[in-house]
Amino acid sequence: MKTALSNLDKDRIIEMAWEDRTTFEAIQFQFGLKEQEVIDLMRTEMKPSSFKMWRERVQGRKTKHEKLRNFSEGRFKCSRQRQINNNKISKR
Repeated sequence: MKTALSNLDKDRIIEMAWEDRTTFEAIQFQFGLKEQEVIDLMRTEMKPSSFKMWRERVQGRKTKHEKLRNFSEGRFKCSRQRQINNNKISKR
């Protein structure tokens, strides 16, 4: 990894990695980590059984890769969210 991540950043990356519709490209956009770096982070920060469960869940999942998605609209944010700006959700 290029820069040292805070515990808050690590927690957010892990949370995003578990989300089905959050792509690895979205994580790279917000944190600068490539897919392999996210996998390495997950391996070091999670229990082995949790990591194995996550890898089985993510491997081959089309929604985790922007190029494999079959819909053209929609980004890496929930339709109910107003705005995401550098990983900070705007207040109402």
